[in-house]
Amino acid sequence: MSYQTILVHCDAGKKVSCHLDVAAELAGRFGSVFVGLHAQPPFETPAFAEGAFGMAPVYRAYEEAAKVDLAASRTAFDRALKGKHLPTEWRVVDDYPEEALTIAARYADLLVLGQATPDNDVATPENLPESVALATGRPVLVVPHIGADKPPGKKVMLCWNASRESARAASDALPFLKAADEVVVLIVDPKSSANGHGAEPGADVAVWLARHGVKVTVQRDTASDSDIGNVILSRAADLDIDLIVMGAYGHSRMRELVMGGVSRTLLASMTVPVLMSH
Repeated sequence: MSYQTILVHCDAGKKVSCHLDVAAELAGRFGSVFVGLHAQPPFETPAFAEGAFGMAPVYRAYEEAAKVDLAASRTAFDRALKGKHLPTEWRVVDDYPEEALTIAARYADLLVLGQATPDNDVATPENLPESVALATGRPVLVVPHIGADKPPGKKVMLCWNASRESARAASDALPFLKAADEVVVLIVDPKSSANGHGAEPGADVAVWLARHGVKVTVQRDTASDSDIGNVILSRAADLDIDLIVMGAYGHSRMRELVMGGVSRTLLASMTVPVLMSH
């Protein structure tokens, strides 16, 4: 198993190079086709518009802004590829980013996008990583808006709670896990159960990973007064982790996907890339 196709979100934001550079490095490492996708939200008629005459200047402004955004995202895409010899595709779609990425990622092996920025300078939803991770059915690698200090995947933390989501994330991350110098399986507040962790929490997943040639160690921890998300972030910093792998947890409420607490904490305060699967 490998990532034969890596899809990357190309917006016009000032921070887009942070996740484009990571995606391009990964495409070179895994020998992937590097696919850039720019999604242009469709024009929406303002509520105050009156007739075709009043709409004309508004629509022209929309078209001009769309051209500027497209040019900026394409420039960033080309810059990330400079000096690299990768098979590439460039796609432009007229759709909302969350919808376009959710569908397009189903025809890729890995989607790379950026963490929501505090000063969102483009018309990209703040919850884009959460929405896509919960809806697409593919692994999503979210890169911090501050970028990555080093290529992710040398020292990896797998967050394990014996759930369906964590099993899916572990399987989706196997190309990273098998190539890593070290994989730490972090288990927070484990409870032995025949339907979950088993008699020795972490032992079963460690054996499974070892059969894939993964160099794995198990670390058990407690959350005490902290929430689990903060424990994960703290241990990642302590152990100099460069990639966190975890299941994305959420549920549907009024047809809206809502991210669980641990996932929200990581996506809000992450300092290293996070690979999520649901």
